[in-house]
Amino acid sequence: MDLTFSEEEERFRAEARAWLEANVPREPLPSGDTAAGFALHKEWERKLFDARWAVVSWPEQYGGRDASLWEWLIFEEEYYRAGAPQRVTQNGIFLLAPTLFEFGTPEQQDRVLPAMASGEETWCQGWSEPDAGSDLAAIRSRAVRDEDAGGWRLTGQKTWTTRGAFCDRMFGLFRTDPDAERHRGLTYFLVDLHAEGVTVRGFGRLDGDEGFADVFLEDVFVGDDDVLGEVDQGWSVAMATTGSERGLTLRSPGRFNATADRLVDLYGTVEDPDDRLRDEVVRGWMDAEAYRLQTLWTVTRLSDGERPGPESSLTKLFWSELDVRLYETALAMVGPALESEWTKGYQFALAGPIYAGTNEIQRNVVAERVLGLPRK
Repeated sequence: MDLTFSEEEERFRAEARAWLEANVPREPLPSGDTAAGFALHKEWERKLFDARWAVVSWPEQYGGRDASLWEWLIFEEEYYRAGAPQRVTQNGIFLLAPTLFEFGTPEQQDRVLPAMASGEETWCQGWSEPDAGSDLAAIRSRAVRDEDAGGWRLTGQKTWTTRGAFCDRMFGLFRTDPDAERHRGLTYFLVDLHAEGVTVRGFGRLDGDEGFADVFLEDVFVGDDDVLGEVDQGWSVAMATTGSERGLTLRSPGRFNATADRLVDLYGTVEDPDDRLRDEVVRGWMDAEAYRLQTLWTVTRLSDGERPGPESSLTKLFWSELDVRLYETALAMVGPALESEWTKGYQFALAGPIYAGTNEIQRNVVAERVLGLPRK
């Protein structure tokens, strides 16, 4: 693995850094998980799109730059180094979009991707249900064929829908063959949250943000052109999405490198730090750099034509637990001040071992599918 960047890649870095330094808001935006903050973040997303920085690795026809995965990683490093706002479009551009590029029809790609990239249409993920969280195959929401209308009628409930209270559309799994085995008879749908029969009920979190939502569907019509992949084959399509969620795109190393660098700076302000605190800061920086190197190795494999596999569960374990440790170390220095950016970051980091599939489930995947251990 070659860890040096080419002259062209360094020029790309310089252009990205210059634009971000000139355009990143001087004051942090309110949380994107609040109504006011979400609206401001959409304005920022539009600004990124207009300058063709929103989706750098996408084809130019969809607002991208045809950048390589290496250049995408460079941009992510610069984005977090600059302290730029969180991406409220992330469920669309980092999770659904890779799945659309793999399974979507040309018509679906042309219709969905431009509005997604610009932030004109925002997406949430409809996975979890009241009785189906990390056990995704246990979902009960159903879709019944409507031959006369040329589509499907969806009924059920999705919960813990991140930013669902503010989004326009949702992607998710629904059971189209109730008699099939657990992982079969599922279909992947793209759903308009403004359609008749959809009720979105937002609810607050313990940190005061309000973006989570329950989504109720009662006889909601979805046309055949909003089925992603083959009918009854939604599990394989969803696994492509979860591979992005747990692996490369959702949590780029730039995020953790920037946090580790801020942690080192914070340590420099502590009077009379003890050896244990120093060791935790060093460990955090080293682990963030290890994640960066592991990601570079993953990109090398992808560039050679390999596909991500169950090792994405191992990646998810690492970055989610790294995130918690970084913020725990910071709070050991600053204390539990309620208005601290470190406290807010810690509250969000605690969700990492739960979303994208709980870490308990991911350990089972690693044990069985990576290490080849027998099932209990």
